[in-house]
Amino acid sequence: MEVSDISINHMREPIGYDFAGPIRIEFAARLDGEGEHTDVLKRAVISESETVYDSRWQQYDGNVFDVALDLSPRTRYTVTVMLKDGENEIEGTTFFETGKMDEPFAGSWIGNPDKDLQNTLLRRCFKADRHVVSARLYVTGLGLYEAYLDGEKIGDEYLAPGTTAYDKLVQVQTYDMDNMFAKNEFLGQDHELVLSLADGWYKGNFGFDGGRDAIYGDRQMAIAELRLRYEDGSEEVIASDTDWETTSGRVTKSAIYYGEDYDDTIAIGDWQPAVKVEHGTDMLSDRLSPPIAIDEYLPVKEVITTPAGETVLDFGQNQAGWPEFFNREPKGTTVTLQVGEILQNGNFYRDNLREARAAFQYTSDGEEKWVRPHFTYYGYRYVKVTGNTKPVKAEDFRAAVMFSKMDVTGGIETDRPKVNRLLSNILWSQKSNFFDVPTDCPQRDERLGWSGDADVFSATAVLNMDAYAFYKKYAKDMGIEQAQHDGMLTMYAPAMGVDDGGAAVWGDAATIVPWNVFEAYGDPAILRQNYRAMKSWVDWIGKATKTKNLWTGCFQFGDWLSMDGENPAMPTGRTDEDFIASVYYFYSSSIVARSAKLLGHDEDAEHYASQAKAIKAAIAKEYITANGRLAIDTQTAYALALYFDLVPEDQKQRVLADLVTRLDKDNNHLKTGFVGTPLICQVLSDNGQHKLATQIFLNEDFPSWLYEVNLGATTVWERWNSVLADGSMNPAGMNSLNHYSIGAIMEWVYRYMLGIAGHEHGYRTVTLAPQFDYRLKHVRGHYRSSYGDLRVEYQLESDARHTVTLDVEVPFGQSVTVKLPRSRNAEINVNGQVVSQPLVLTNGTYHIAYRPDEDYIEHYNLDMPAAALMADKELLGQLEPINGVFGFLQQDGNLNNFGSLSLVKMNTMFPFVNISTQDFGKIKAIMDKTPLESERRFLDERRSL
Repeated sequence: MEVSDISINHMREPIGYDFAGPIRIEFAARLDGEGEHTDVLKRAVISESETVYDSRWQQYDGNVFDVALDLSPRTRYTVTVMLKDGENEIEGTTFFETGKMDEPFAGSWIGNPDKDLQNTLLRRCFKADRHVVSARLYVTGLGLYEAYLDGEKIGDEYLAPGTTAYDKLVQVQTYDMDNMFAKNEFLGQDHELVLSLADGWYKGNFGFDGGRDAIYGDRQMAIAELRLRYEDGSEEVIASDTDWETTSGRVTKSAIYYGEDYDDTIAIGDWQPAVKVEHGTDMLSDRLSPPIAIDEYLPVKEVITTPAGETVLDFGQNQAGWPEFFNREPKGTTVTLQVGEILQNGNFYRDNLREARAAFQYTSDGEEKWVRPHFTYYGYRYVKVTGNTKPVKAEDFRAAVMFSKMDVTGGIETDRPKVNRLLSNILWSQKSNFFDVPTDCPQRDERLGWSGDADVFSATAVLNMDAYAFYKKYAKDMGIEQAQHDGMLTMYAPAMGVDDGGAAVWGDAATIVPWNVFEAYGDPAILRQNYRAMKSWVDWIGKATKTKNLWTGCFQFGDWLSMDGENPAMPTGRTDEDFIASVYYFYSSSIVARSAKLLGHDEDAEHYASQAKAIKAAIAKEYITANGRLAIDTQTAYALALYFDLVPEDQKQRVLADLVTRLDKDNNHLKTGFVGTPLICQVLSDNGQHKLATQIFLNEDFPSWLYEVNLGATTVWERWNSVLADGSMNPAGMNSLNHYSIGAIMEWVYRYMLGIAGHEHGYRTVTLAPQFDYRLKHVRGHYRSSYGDLRVEYQLESDARHTVTLDVEVPFGQSVTVKLPRSRNAEINVNGQVVSQPLVLTNGTYHIAYRPDEDYIEHYNLDMPAAALMADKELLGQLEPINGVFGFLQQDGNLNNFGSLSLVKMNTMFPFVNISTQDFGKIKAIMDKTPLESERRFLDERRSL
């Protein structure tokens, strides 16, 4: 028995965060014995110097305690969670610690008299003449800062205080420095506290088309408060004031896009008194952001000498962070590292980074040591090294992988290596772009918190990673921009001084992101925080539209980067932009209605539900005939109609049939962009077309997800063809090779392939309903909620009797209802016992086996491409005598010309193909009893086992 993984507001041992609102305590537990434990009691106690909250023993009804508590600034609270199961009692403990809250800083903003410095240093020397038992640093800086005590970096985060609209929100970080003082017991030691500052997003060049300088301010500054508590109980406060000193540092130039130039030969000196900077403090707030931290180091996979004679390091993985190297160069040598995502003709390439210089230039002081940048980051796989005088050794370089600190919570593996690489690519792109805000890309002159990308990927993101705190902060960023724009959401948040926005899907992130986070974690706090902003977005649409109950007359991105547009230069696609906008007006109104109901705003709930109903009716009147025909014949339009239930139940089959027909015309390949891509496979699997959804998912030619994998991608691309089939970059431009948006397909993989199809109350109850497909016979994966890890693994055709096996591990407190496909007449065996359905699993490990009503061995059929039939020589030998079409297809060039068509299509389209009804019957009879060649090999392997 064990209580573990106790979280506070979805964080582990959080220090200095904004704890406004109820404190939510969640925990996982392990209890002995499988099955449901009906008599378990739970209890939570919060204490400081004394108990401030005690839930008392209560019936276990989930792993949550919501505690309304008056908190004090700069206070650590201990949290104890207890469980009682009969005579057995267990407990676990954690803590959280408040920051400054509303308490004013003891100090003020300070800086250097020269506001144009690239690297401002601020220091305070002091002496701790008694034993320090507690040390806390409360600090923030504009733009970016790092803090050091006696030359040692404080904390493990970088690029603090993160990116915000700095005129409205500046996050304050709290650092626990107890261990730093405990290391040295020598009393009376002189200490030096140093803050190093650079421009960052606040002052540095940032934005499109060469960027802008000084978006939020024109000088570097910091505010700090070091509090030391001594063993005698006394406290010393060292606050930022004019007693501090200042000078310039070794960073000679730094910016997010530029990179960094660092001269280690510069001697730090000429300290002078710091100056007080007149700058407000109303925008200061305890932090919301998880810290940007180094997650791992990647070694060099290969040192390449390119055809152009360049020395290039290949780290084997596109990612974000920075390269570090062990300096062995003599004093005065300047080494330059440039970064890129791809090689072209074997040579270093960086043109897709546009105006971003993205380099690190280091001038050596002759000391052997590890060297790194400080106030920038890069997106890259390859590093070009120049200026070195010593040979480049792989072991002297490493890639520091950085992103906002979040646990990976989900993962999936299959028996298809290319699919596994794709799923890995999606996670890598999420890591690379979760950099305090959900950016679009980490490499070029952009790296902005685009709301559209965040919207379409959020449902996938919360499965891959524990992203509650991350999205809580981003939602705050969005709300800040809305408050400045009458409810309209800008294209990205923070807006970086740009007022453009108000487009569907992008702006709908204001409602969809908080709603998706609520659905994933079951915590209404995210809705309470953002309810006003969610309402204001929907209300803004109502004021901006030109048509009542539809959204028309505004700028729209459409189905961005779709491939069905009539004008290739226009990436908005062929799906009517007003249709897309109106659908999302309906959806956002529905979300606000549901949120209002959950939060007890009954009048709002009624109003927005009525509004959503009116919008849905207006959409139907404008775009859907009485018989269910859509006015827009695009994949995305059909997907939207089905996903958002825009047609009555009795018309869904008509819309589904039209979607299938549209896909057939498009050779069962996607033409969708940002809007349609996340939805298309979901609506197919939801409506009985999982086989077609899987075919689309597994396509390997352009356009497809696996097309990228076949060309060596290690992250997800911005365009379906950012790299052309010959390995060259798409000349159309706008080619990020690390863009997570179309990686939203991974939600479909979790929900339909792995089968975590539905959930409620933060995954307290789960519906496990995998949809099997013969092409993915072995799948395993997991999702770790606050209850613990739900693990699933299945094997189709596990033996010669066509048995399906399913292994499920359910954590305590979670209830999983299993829905097995093709099991109406099957005998279900669980852990050696025959059981009846419905199958509900709790707390334990289960082995399920059954023989489905229909096996998962695929046979040939008349709708398959003729090339697939001709490739199977055994099948061809049986079919060739029936009709001359098979001899015709073997003639020179004919298979290339007609092989992509089915026999039925060929017979319909070309008079010279003459397959009679009788011949079709004979062909079908042979196909029905002939498994695919790959399936025959698989069956032979099963029989041999």
